[in-house]
Amino acid sequence: MISFASLWVFLLLPLPLLVYWFAPPHREESNAIRIPFFRHVVQAAGIEPRSGSIIRTRTWAQTVLVIFIWLMLLTALARPEKLGDPVIIEKSARDVVLSLDISGSMDQRDFQAPDGTPKQRLAAVKDVLSNFIADRQGDRMALIIFGTRAFVQAPFTEDLKSLNGFLDQTEVGMAGPNTALGDAIGLGIRTFESSDVEQRLMIVLSDGADTSSRMTPVNASAVAADKGVVIYTVGVGDPNASGEDRVDLDALQDIANRTGGEYFYADDEAALQATYQRIDELNPRTVETQSYRPRQSMAHYPLGIALLLILGGSLGQYIIQRRGGTA
Repeated sequence: MISFASLWVFLLLPLPLLVYWFAPPHREESNAIRIPFFRHVVQAAGIEPRSGSIIRTRTWAQTVLVIFIWLMLLTALARPEKLGDPVIIEKSARDVVLSLDISGSMDQRDFQAPDGTPKQRLAAVKDVLSNFIADRQGDRMALIIFGTRAFVQAPFTEDLKSLNGFLDQTEVGMAGPNTALGDAIGLGIRTFESSDVEQRLMIVLSDGADTSSRMTPVNASAVAADKGVVIYTVGVGDPNASGEDRVDLDALQDIANRTGGEYFYADDEAALQATYQRIDELNPRTVETQSYRPRQSMAHYPLGIALLLILGGSLGQYIIQRRGGTA
């Protein structure tokens, strides 16, 4: 399909005709020689002498050539473009931060695998999370790990295969043995500063109580709510344990409530799988669709034709003059 970027240029089509009607003819002065036998010369040449200026006339071929050249120049100025097939681009309308507790207590083998065998907490979480990440194609996701300190394991990316690779490399104790839940939420909020979308979701999984944060989970969740970050919390530890190994379910529920999110608890791999399926149902993939049609300029074609016609017309005029003909 061909379109013109500047279609209004064709309004100039009658311009040469207006110039021809209303503009005076071009005049040039030329020197003449008076000879006493002028009358005899014109009689011998068979020419009728006239006084004043002479307006040269064009042949029909020259007129057609000039009109066609003008049409080609206008067509080039109108910028003809070839439109390609529509290209649709889908952009994620939501950014997701996964915040994962890898403190020392995540090494306990108190999770039950589908076949009934005991399984390490972190291993079960990684298996469930890898499937969750793979099903979020089109979303931008980031991974934060936390123990005594919180770190960005992977910044926002749409390459979810690479994100799963970073998740596989995560091991218990990499960030220290304690639990800095509040700092992990604070780091997630800072991670969202590079996001330009309005929908921001953070999924925090923890199996212990906050013991080493510089920012309390309550304060961090209040800042998150102010920044428009919705937090879903998942507890996977033992609520009946003592000390640092006891998961603080009340804190996790309070964080979710303050930010408009949801709270979940899972004590085995099947429950954890159901939890992330529920989160996926509550937050379906949302995209912003943009489409455009690639444009390829074709102005050089009519411009080239006009140039060839001008050169051809000039060459024809030169040949006629060389042969002694009239223009």
